[in-house]
Amino acid sequence: MSSVFSAAAESAQPLSASASWRAAALDALRERDPLAKTQAVAALHALTLEAAAHGEAMWGAAHALQTPADLPGRPARPDLVEPRSLQRRSMSTPQGRVVLLHALAHIEFNAINLALDAVWRFAGMPDAFYADWLKVAAEEAYHFSLVRQRLGDYGHDYGDFPAHNGLWEMCERTCDDVLARMALVPRVLEARGLDASPPIRARLTQAQDHESAAILDIILRDEVGHVRIGNHWFRYLCDQRGLDPHAAWLELAARYHAPRMRGPFNVEARRSAGFDEAELDALIAQDAAEK
Repeated sequence: MSSVFSAAAESAQPLSASASWRAAALDALRERDPLAKTQAVAALHALTLEAAAHGEAMWGAAHALQTPADLPGRPARPDLVEPRSLQRRSMSTPQGRVVLLHALAHIEFNAINLALDAVWRFAGMPDAFYADWLKVAAEEAYHFSLVRQRLGDYGHDYGDFPAHNGLWEMCERTCDDVLARMALVPRVLEARGLDASPPIRARLTQAQDHESAAILDIILRDEVGHVRIGNHWFRYLCDQRGLDPHAAWLELAARYHAPRMRGPFNVEARRSAGFDEAELDALIAQDAAEK
């Protein structure tokens, strides 16, 4: 796919004044090939960091970009199915670990798209907002590459097993409101990963798959930062709109049908990611009431 970013990269020149880094992020989002997508994200992130070091910024925050019809860019496989139809196998077997790794790869690939979508879609935000979410996209691309390489160690690749589309569906539901996006993607969907990582890592270690467990360590470390970014911008937007963050989150979760968060919760990781004690207490109380 041709893009404002690839053209600039090939000529080793800055993007034209009519282009922007947000437009380049949209081009990366539209890219269907996983390798090309991860390379484009890494290159764009490096470009923005280099420019920022010289006091230059080309986010184009003031410009609303037109929504193309081909979102998100993804390969023809994996087949997307209902979550209840996905395989669940024991991680004590190599095949079970492959299915898990494939599910992780799909989550990380979607996470690249989710972060890129935040960069291009929401005009009028501070430059730091776009820089944060492009950083997230670059780290998600790194995670995807690690998991995909590990899948290759088992003789498989991304696309070999079916997957579900739940992450992108929430992205679509929150496309019209950046506050809803910040409330429900990093603070709900990504935060669930903070809770899920430790038990998954423990089972991988029990199965003596220390290489895969080490990848989980990297992902968890970075995901704490991603959720922290989401918390920061959620509270920033609540402040801008004169909203109480706790009440706003409850209202948005109900309006957009956010999935219920069930324990056990990784309280330490959630606290490090910026959840306050009132939010943590409410989560634990809600989970206890439903049991």
